[in-house]
Amino acid sequence: AYLTVSIEPLPPVVVGDAVTLKCNFKTDGKMREIVWYRVTDGGTIKQKIFTFDAMFSTNFSHMENYRKREDLVYQSTVRLPEVRISDNGPYECHVGIYDRATREKVVLASGNVFLNVMAPPTSISVLAADTPAPFSRYQAQNFTLVCVVSGGKPAPLVYFKRDGEPIEATPLPEPPAGAGSWAPRNLLHRDLDDTKVPKSLAAEGEVGGGQPLATADPPRGLAAERGPVTETIPETVVSREFPRWVHVAEPIYYFRHTHAPVSDGTVEARATLTWTLNPQIDNEALFSCEVKHPALSMPMQSEVTLVAPKGPKITMTPTRARVGDTVRILVQGFQNEVFPEPLFTWTRVGSRLLDGSAEHDGKELVLERVPAELNGSMYRCTAQNPLGSTDTHTRLIVFENPNIPRGTEDSNGSPTGHCGFRLVLALTLTVILELT
Repeated sequence: AYLTVSIEPLPPVVVGDAVTLKCNFKTDGKMREIVWYRVTDGGTIKQKIFTFDAMFSTNFSHMENYRKREDLVYQSTVRLPEVRISDNGPYECHVGIYDRATREKVVLASGNVFLNVMAPPTSISVLAADTPAPFSRYQAQNFTLVCVVSGGKPAPLVYFKRDGEPIEATPLPEPPAGAGSWAPRNLLHRDLDDTKVPKSLAAEGEVGGGQPLATADPPRGLAAERGPVTETIPETVVSREFPRWVHVAEPIYYFRHTHAPVSDGTVEARATLTWTLNPQIDNEALFSCEVKHPALSMPMQSEVTLVAPKGPKITMTPTRARVGDTVRILVQGFQNEVFPEPLFTWTRVGSRLLDGSAEHDGKELVLERVPAELNGSMYRCTAQNPLGSTDTHTRLIVFENPNIPRGTEDSNGSPTGHCGFRLVLALTLTVILELT
């Protein structure tokens, strides 16, 4: 007797699909059994998922007649209604028949197939690296966008676009260190309004036009540039907006892609895009991270617009502060959508904060037990991100507290006044009367 077994190959399938495993075998002998295995742990473990035993089959007699000498062809199928990532891996079909010469001998043969289960990414997000953080207003610096894609199998193809145009980036296997400079390329295809036109370029050939900003040491690394040129605008005119770095060419973008396996069998992919930020042309630039994956019918994307903060909205509670109250001043938002996340710094105009510090970082400023002396004090909130900065002021009005008579609070707003004085005076009089 002879026996041949083969399993039909399968194309990659997507999580949730229904899959049928088909095992074809040809023999001229009498069937004994069919067993399907799922192989795990690199082949060390075989888990039975289906068994057909001819000895206990009541409907077996019509399937073959072992007295006939012609070949008999059979097919065994196993259906997986909704495949999961955990179903990924090899499967084996084992077939046993009785030898025609002696019924005590069993002939065995097997076939195998690999089930490749794909999963589309479940999430994609774009964030800015190392933010919020102080950003120098007087030197061009590097900026990095990070795209995080989770839940995919296999690893997806990730790439960046700017204003809908694919970015030609230089692959960067290692973190940027002392690499690159500005290259003579054309600017990106985007409509520049008057605030983004490099005006000093027009005056570059004129006497006294476009003088470079003096610095002790030239920029290094990705932030290096050829012939740095900035506009000589007084600080009072610029009004806390970052200097408009004017470059004669588009920056070089550096791209790095990594992925790490996750315990559920999927992959987390991270892609970074690094370049020297130019607030003049990068403000209001739209960057998108797009993902292509064989389990997706169309690319998925996440996009952000680089925008400097504008018009912080500040609230103060309580709205009518009284002496001794705890006052909270909070930034609740802006007049625009801001990215990356700004850094907030609080200062008191003309003096130190209530706790004696020169400034406070964070979205909220808390003043514990405000004294009457803070009435009319002005507080400044500076919000800055790499694209620019803005200031907003608010004035604290402190009303009298009927529970605390005027002039009875200390510098921290705590009552110390007449009640305590009367108590000391009464005790003193009692002691004098007893002595006399």
